[in-house]
Amino acid sequence: MQVSNSSPGPICPCTSGHLDEPCDPGGRRRLTEERHINPPSKADLVQNGLLAVLVEEDRARLAPQMTVAVLEVGHILHHAGDDVVDTWFPLGAALAAFNLDIEGGDAIDVALVGREGAVGGIVSNGSLPAYSTALVRSPGRFVRIKTTMLEQAKLESLALRHWFSRYSDCLLAQVFQIAACNATHTIRQRTARFLLGALTRTGDPAVAITQDQLAEMLGVGRTFVSRVIGEMRNSGVIESRRGRLVVKDEAGLRRQSCACAAAIDEHFKRVLSGIYPAG
Repeated sequence: MQVSNSSPGPICPCTSGHLDEPCDPGGRRRLTEERHINPPSKADLVQNGLLAVLVEEDRARLAPQMTVAVLEVGHILHHAGDDVVDTWFPLGAALAAFNLDIEGGDAIDVALVGREGAVGGIVSNGSLPAYSTALVRSPGRFVRIKTTMLEQAKLESLALRHWFSRYSDCLLAQVFQIAACNATHTIRQRTARFLLGALTRTGDPAVAITQDQLAEMLGVGRTFVSRVIGEMRNSGVIESRRGRLVVKDEAGLRRQSCACAAAIDEHFKRVLSGIYPAG
C-alpha cells in the first residue's frame, strides 16, 4: 500500500489553518491535506456496518473504486449547495455530521453518521446538490468512493440498491427524531442524546469535542452547555478532558437523556435487520 501526503500551506489566522484552502464563514476547513491509502483492505471494510456485510460479488464492484482517507476534526466532506461527487463511509471510531446553517449565522447538527452508515451519494440517485454541510466530528479513517461509481454498482446489484435504500430510511428517521428533540427537549437531554449517539456510532467513550463545538452543534449558547457539562461531571456520568468528553456511566447518562437516542437505535435495528443477503 502507498501512502501519500500533501504538503501544508502557510498558516492562516482563522481556524481553518491554511491560507491556500478556502474557509466557510464559520472557519471550517474544506477537504484538504488528506492521507490516502489505496485501495481499502477487507480489514478496512469490516469497520463499517454497511460495507462489512457485502457479499464477494458486491465487494468486488466497489472496492477497486475506493480509497481510504485519514481525516481530522472539522474537515468538510461537502458544503451545502455543492454537488455530492463523493460518498464517505466512516470506519471504526470516525464520526461525521450533517450541519445546517440557520438564520443569524448559527449552525446546528441534524444527524450523526458513524461506522453504521455513510455520507454523500448513498442517500440520493446521482450527484445532486447537498442541502446541508457534512463535516468530520471525530477524527479517523473514511472510505471514499465517487458517487458515480456507487450509482453504477447500485444499478448492477438489486441487493446493494435495496440495502443502501434501507439505510437512507434510517438516516431520514434520525433527522426527524433529532428535529423533534431539538424542539422539545432540554439542553441536558439533548447533550446526553448526542453523547449516547456518538458512543453508539464509534464504540469509543471518549468523544473528541470541545464545549464550543458542542454548543454550536446544539444551537445554544456556550454558557448553557458549560453549566450542563459541569452538572453531568459532578454526577459522575462524564469526565471532561482537553478537547474531549468521556462517558463514564452509560446507564446514568441514559437516565439523563430523553428517549430519542434509544428510538433511533431501535429503528436502525428493525429496518436494517436481515435485508441484505450477507455471505
